Amino acid sequence: MAKSVYAIATMDSKGDEIAYVARCARSAGASVVVVDVGTKDPATQKPDITREQVAAHHPKGAAAALGHTDRGQAVTAMSEALEVFLKKEFDAGKVSGVIAVGGSGGSALISPALRTLPIGFPKVLVSTMPGGNCAPYMGFCDFTMVHSVVDVAGLNRVSLKVLANAAHAIAGMAAQPVPEIEVKPTLALTMFGVTTPCVTAVRKKLEEQGYDCLIFHATGTGGQSMEKLVESGMIEGVLDITTTEVADEVGEGTLKAGPKRFDVIIEKGIPYVMSLGALDMINFGARESVPAKFNNRRFHVHNAQVTLMRTSIEDNIAAARFMAEKINRSHAPLILLIPQKGVSMLDAPGQAFYDPSANAALFGELERLIKQTPKRQIRKVPHHINDPEFAAAILDAYKEVSAR
Repeated sequence: MAKSVYAIATMDSKGDEIAYVARCARSAGASVVVVDVGTKDPATQKPDITREQVAAHHPKGAAAALGHTDRGQAVTAMSEALEVFLKKEFDAGKVSGVIAVGGSGGSALISPALRTLPIGFPKVLVSTMPGGNCAPYMGFCDFTMVHSVVDVAGLNRVSLKVLANAAHAIAGMAAQPVPEIEVKPTLALTMFGVTTPCVTAVRKKLEEQGYDCLIFHATGTGGQSMEKLVESGMIEGVLDITTTEVADEVGEGTLKAGPKRFDVIIEKGIPYVMSLGALDMINFGARESVPAKFNNRRFHVHNAQVTLMRTSIEDNIAAARFMAEKINRSHAPLILLIPQKGVSMLDAPGQAFYDPSANAALFGELERLIKQTPKRQIRKVPHHINDPEFAAAILDAYKEVSAR
């Protein structure tokens, strides 16, 4: 079956623009299918797939997506329909890539559907929104977001070039297959700068053993990206060495991975080794961005854009409760390793966040709350997280859980 690039827009307001994108992509050699997801006025150009056809994929039927007078409700419903439609077209082998254009409303409507497509699949969104916070649109997906510079409102000397470049980009992505690579067992590891020695030592040993190691920066989106790949079946085991995102979740930090952190890994039942890397810190932006209510806390200015706050006893108890509630749901092999001599570079004698009492609260609450079974275990390791002996303990633990 021949595949096509799907070009998507709200064609009541962006019909001319998406038609131009389609022409440019076709001139670059791509087969293109134009899809209308408008919700208000008639399309200004003729699509290949109408809004009615897309709306019919809404779980409650086409009327649910097209029967709203409120624009916000209409956009939300059409977005839900587009997710189902695009996933169905992709699963049927019809799609070689996706390009979309939109302002704030169109970007909000289309981006959830782009996020349902696999990591590595060609997808481009030309949008007015990259100048601000892109996270609500991109999430942990890898689609390319192109700044439109001017509003997506007509064809002019700027938009003609920007849209053409994006069209040529998707045509090239769709036409050039990614080279085949050797398939190896794939593992996910989480890392922060302050746990790098540990994770690097573990990674090198695993690579020597024939594993393909994916390292995720534990910055909120890092944890989400890892779990997206776990959900997709691309990860065969997880070494969650750096669970610092939990500290931000319970301590109002900026690098949250969300309340569902750990859920999909536990639900999938893949081999799982956990530790407590960087749970001594909560992340904020520049020092002046830290809420005033935290002024009496202990801080470390990592750089001009990152300020770290030491977790308190109360923070660590909350983090332990968050983790324990998730861990107690597990039925597959899981080992939690506690580094008794410290959880990060800053958590060592003479360093900024050394606080044995705060660590004792974290470790003790985990031991108290986690219900250990033959498959669900806690192991105390009398070393710092960045000591070679702790890296060896992680490797031994993964060998054990993966053999069960």
